[in-house]
Amino acid sequence: MLQPPRYAKRTFLYLGLLLFAGPTAALAGDPTGDWQVADGVAHIRVAACHGSMWGAVAWEKIPGGRDKNNPDPAKRSRLTLGMPILLDMKKKAGSDEWAGKVYNAKDGKTYDATITLNSPNELEIEGCVLGILCGGETWKRVSGPIPSSPANDASGAAPKAGAKSSVGKKASPAAPKGAQKAAPAPGSAQETEDIGDICLLPGIAGATH
Repeated sequence: MLQPPRYAKRTFLYLGLLLFAGPTAALAGDPTGDWQVADGVAHIRVAACHGSMWGAVAWEKIPGGRDKNNPDPAKRSRLTLGMPILLDMKKKAGSDEWAGKVYNAKDGKTYDATITLNSPNELEIEGCVLGILCGGETWKRVSGPIPSSPANDASGAAPKAGAKSSVGKKASPAAPKGAQKAAPAPGSAQETEDIGDICLLPGIAGATH
């Protein structure tokens, strides 16, 4: 029987290594960017801040919302725009899944939660109380992914006191192929300000240092 030349054996070996590495490489998803929640009333901006994923309200269908159900009376007057929702989500090894906490403004409670990138344009979020009574929904990508925040530089220096998060500046990252900009309902109010870099928001910058 004819034996394949030595260079052909090397080619087969390289192909085998690529095929073996393929599924692992496919797990390297990026959940950063803006996501529309299931009922369409808000967009959540997800960003990597000092090794964890965080999410904050970046757009509201009805502007001017307040965190009126917060258990802390001092926070019940704070605006929901820019409010942290996904809290300190850590990546699980070998998967496109992050685990941490989620704040639910509808009842003012914080739950154990996971986010899973089902596809480049679908993010599944699930929250549980004491490991039971779990519920979840799927968010649709609006824009992104987004570049890493300057707050993540190697120096690890905390943002200066009073640093602004670029509120009012419009920063619209290019949407990936297949993602569509969600259009608000006809006649509905729109929030025109942009919260900018969420890693610089007080509720997140203070928690990551």
